[in-house]
Amino acid sequence: MPLHYCHPTAPHKKLRVPEWYVSGLMMERALDAVVRRVKKLDREHDIPYLAGYSRDGKTIYIDRHMPKSFRLKGRVIETDRFLILHEEVEKTLIDRLNLHYLHAHQIATRAEQAAVRAAGVNWRDYDRFMQKYVKQLGDERLTRVPADLDEKPYRDEHDYDLLRRMDAAMVAAKKPPAGVKAAHVRHAIKQLETHLQDKKRPERKPRARR
Repeated sequence: MPLHYCHPTAPHKKLRVPEWYVSGLMMERALDAVVRRVKKLDREHDIPYLAGYSRDGKTIYIDRHMPKSFRLKGRVIETDRFLILHEEVEKTLIDRLNLHYLHAHQIATRAEQAAVRAAGVNWRDYDRFMQKYVKQLGDERLTRVPADLDEKPYRDEHDYDLLRRMDAAMVAAKKPPAGVKAAHVRHAIKQLETHLQDKKRPERKPRARR
């Protein structure tokens, strides 16, 4: 069956409206379903790169300084739902399909873009607003980091300095959430430190085959 084929009973054929309109409605429904699935949304912490998730996937974190909405051409655009979609898709792909963070992140970004555009929002306008609140490497505002924040994205990015800052922030807090140990972050730092040391060692040249 060709990819451009439309069944005569497809929703947009029945309703006599453009296919993109029905696709937008379906995206809205899918987005709502993902948001309802979230067990806990936390906006009380400082989160590197704006949003993240707990190691067990039960909590989605959005940076405490990130506004819940912004105004664009007379409209109020709520942003939490798009960030939640991104983090849920990314975490699921990493945990269920064992994808590398960078691959999962790319797919999650495409899903986020589709949801933003389905809401009638220009992606460049949306992304320009979001970038104002991204806390990157060396940001002094990273003072309240959750102890159970999944550090895999930062490990995969080899963001060693950021991991150390996260550890320092949790040590300063002195009281991590019940059942959570800051040692997980220290273990990640140790693993990454070993990895970086191994990369610095000169590689042995393989012997030429005869």
